[in-house]
Amino acid sequence: MVNIENHIGRISISENYITEIVRHSVCECFGITDVCNTNTFRSAVSSITRGKLFKRRGVVIHKEDDGITIDLHIKVSYGTNITAVVNNIIQKVSFTVEETTEIHVNSVNVFVDEMKD
Repeated sequence: MVNIENHIGRISISENYITEIVRHSVCECFGITDVCNTNTFRSAVSSITRGKLFKRRGVVIHKEDDGITIDLHIKVSYGTNITAVVNNIIQKVSFTVEETTEIHVNSVNVFVDEMKD
C-alpha cells in the first residue's frame, strides 16, 4: 500500500491499482506491443530488497519517502523510434499516475527487453 495524507485524511492506494494504471498508460502508447514478463528480474530484485517494492508483471514500483519510482520492462514494435517511444512513455506514465493518485513520481525507468515484428 502507498499511503498519502491530505486535508481530508489518510488515503491508502494499493500497488495493484498503480500497476494497472501504469500498464494501461504504457499499452496506449504508439509502438508498444506489450509489457514484458520479468520473472527472473523480479526474483533477483525481491531477494535483495525484501519487500520494499511492489512487483507485478513488467512493472516494478519502488516506494520512497517523497513518492515512487517506476521501472517498466516493455516490448516495442520493430521499426519504431525507440527514443521517441521511451520519452512518450515517461511523460504519459508520470502524468497519468500523478493525476490519478496524487502520488509524486520521482522517475520512470524504461527497459526495452524485446522487439516484435
